[in-house]
Amino acid sequence: MIGDIVETKQCQLKDPMDLFHSGQVVKICAPMVRYSKLAFRTLVRKYSCDLCYTPMIVAADFVRSAKARDSEFTTNKDGIDLNCGCPQRWAMSEGYGACLINKPELVRDMVRHVRNQIDNPRFSVSIKIRIHEDLKRTVDLCQKAEATGVSWITVHGRSVEERHQPVHYDAIKIIKQSMSIPIVANGDIKTLKDAENVHHLTGADGIMVARGLLANPAMFAGYEETPLKCIQDWVDIALEHGTPFTCFHHHLMYMMERITSKQEKKVFNVLSSTSAVLDYLNDHYGV
Repeated sequence: MIGDIVETKQCQLKDPMDLFHSGQVVKICAPMVRYSKLAFRTLVRKYSCDLCYTPMIVAADFVRSAKARDSEFTTNKDGIDLNCGCPQRWAMSEGYGACLINKPELVRDMVRHVRNQIDNPRFSVSIKIRIHEDLKRTVDLCQKAEATGVSWITVHGRSVEERHQPVHYDAIKIIKQSMSIPIVANGDIKTLKDAENVHHLTGADGIMVARGLLANPAMFAGYEETPLKCIQDWVDIALEHGTPFTCFHHHLMYMMERITSKQEKKVFNVLSSTSAVLDYLNDHYGV
């Protein structure tokens, strides 16, 4: 089984469901392998992100490996998400991820099993899915999960086979209209304007973003490109958390994509140490 941990923004809310009952669209950072570690989640929460997902956690590896637990299980206030939407071949071949959308009874049983292990009825148990070509199957899956007590469902508006095709926001709208629990829309949302448009198109209660936040962690706060203050915040947070250099550097490469020239990228992207990156940022941006 593959799952994610869901964290709330550090605020006075008691649990994630309070966010969905607030009347505001919930802004969510998606689970991203290698990237949505605690340091990055801490950064986006400074810029109006309400919920954050850890990277995918493979249950068998988590149980077997202390290193996996130390790497991935660094969380704040949390809930559990069952990842039934990952389309990667390795996950599908192992019976994980998006292949689970073809096993609605199994998804229902997994939600029930997680619920039975947790005493607190307000603890959030969510699922993340992709759509079927026959949308009736997706609605049936969602309704089975709802009947078992799932807290909310995130819908990526593409099928397993679709990668770069347009997102079917109309399908998310139909799913939303068929359910009484919160629905989160996901897929090709790169700016705050995109998020607002998708909310109006689908009626979704929340918006989940992946690559858009990698490129601009301040996106949900209304910035069209990464502000220098956000870059400084990332440097401070990453150093405080002891973020490995490769992860630290890659995040900066994403963040600075829109604000650096081609020549600057050639220089910055081949820097090979934290001290070299810090010197470059100080010399060129005063960060």
